[in-house]
Amino acid sequence: MVQFNQDSREIAVKVVYYGPALSGKTTNLQSLFQKIDPKVRGRLMTLDTKDDRTLFFDMMPVFFRTRAGVKVKLKLYTVPGQVMHESTRRIVLQGTDAVAFVADSRRSEAGSTLAYWNNMLANLEANGLDYRTLPIVVQLNKRDLPDARADHELDDLRRVIQPPFVPATAIRGDGVVETLYLVLQRCYRSLDRAFGLEAVWQIPEKEFLGQIFSHVDLRGARLPPEATVP
Repeated sequence: MVQFNQDSREIAVKVVYYGPALSGKTTNLQSLFQKIDPKVRGRLMTLDTKDDRTLFFDMMPVFFRTRAGVKVKLKLYTVPGQVMHESTRRIVLQGTDAVAFVADSRRSEAGSTLAYWNNMLANLEANGLDYRTLPIVVQLNKRDLPDARADHELDDLRRVIQPPFVPATAIRGDGVVETLYLVLQRCYRSLDRAFGLEAVWQIPEKEFLGQIFSHVDLRGARLPPEATVP
């Protein structure tokens, strides 16, 4: 769960990118890393395993400070996709505040995608996290490929919960910023309901999202009309 430090007035938020091997999780973080102002991003760190890797970086290790004097830190993680790293995926999900599920849109990967989706729901539950209320966004990656599934072919991912979908071609950077924006918007609203980000910490949604995305290259991104960022 989100980490609050009342004494130092610091908040740390954790977002995990989850999905099958080679679905595009690493590509998402690498693309975001390139789009973030070097002044506020940390090192892109990799934990190598035998045939996969877990990627993570502190998006804003320098923090951004709100008008009310609160320092906010955002951490982005991926999980290893290989089947053998099940225990690592469960550990990385511990304490997450929101999840971006990166789905491979190809029909040939429908079975694997559903298996990892159900695996994610089970691992969230194992960590004491309620996937019915946790902010979850599905990124439909590889939409540029000829065998990408149509929208009506994605009902298998909607059987348990009804997450929002974001089309993407992460290798080109398409949909990457949009996915993060929607994840963080939902994350903010969830944390605000639970902890009073605006009422108690004096951090309104507009400032929270605006501060983060003011450090991101938004060229080509299609953010919602209400997004008020430079």
